[in-house]
Amino acid sequence: QVQLVESGGGLVQAGGSLRLSCAAPGSIFGSYAMGWLRQPPGKERKFVAGIRGRGDSTYYADSVKGRFTITRDFAKNTVYLQMNSLKPEDTAVYYCAADLNWRKFGTDAYDMDYWGKGTLVTVSS
Repeated sequence: QVQLVESGGGLVQAGGSLRLSCAAPGSIFGSYAMGWLRQPPGKERKFVAGIRGRGDSTYYADSVKGRFTITRDFAKNTVYLQMNSLKPEDTAVYYCAADLNWRKFGTDAYDMDYWGKGTLVTVSS
């Protein structure tokens, strides 16, 4: 069973930064697109950012463009989400996900091959 392990969530003040990490098995890391989705309390889950298996293409939701950056480290089999200029509306549970089909990113936020358990990010005003 594939496990994605997230870390890096927490409480931060508005304007601050956090970096989320997602470790994946080496068996999928180089071939699966990976990304982050988030689900605010009582709301639908939505895509935040994604990166192709080879790292040669990225996706960002409009709401985070210019503030968030997704990268992948092939030596550590880890994907990172650097979040800067955080806003209270960024408060959510952030999920790491992986899928063989890059085209899914930005479309169906519930249909991914593999999921992490989620990490809570809280931005105070």
